[in-house]
Amino acid sequence: MADTGKDYISNSADPKNIQDLTGFVQNLLQQMQDKFQNMSDQIITRIDEMGNRIDDLEKNIADLMTQAGVDDRA
Repeated sequence: MADTGKDYISNSADPKNIQDLTGFVQNLLQQMQDKFQNMSDQIITRIDEMGNRIDDLEKNIADLMTQAGVDDRA
């Protein structure tokens, strides 16, 4: 049973030489960076949404206080 070496190069989960290892690490780091960027974007979007909700809540409270005749300058 002769070993042709093709299995070593094609299997990126088990790098056998420096080029494969470098490519594997670069790919892994890029995947991690992409995931962190995606998570960061999601967090920023949620913070923006929360800020908008807080602004709406403050406006609604001010409107209710005005309707109730309460002066918020106390």
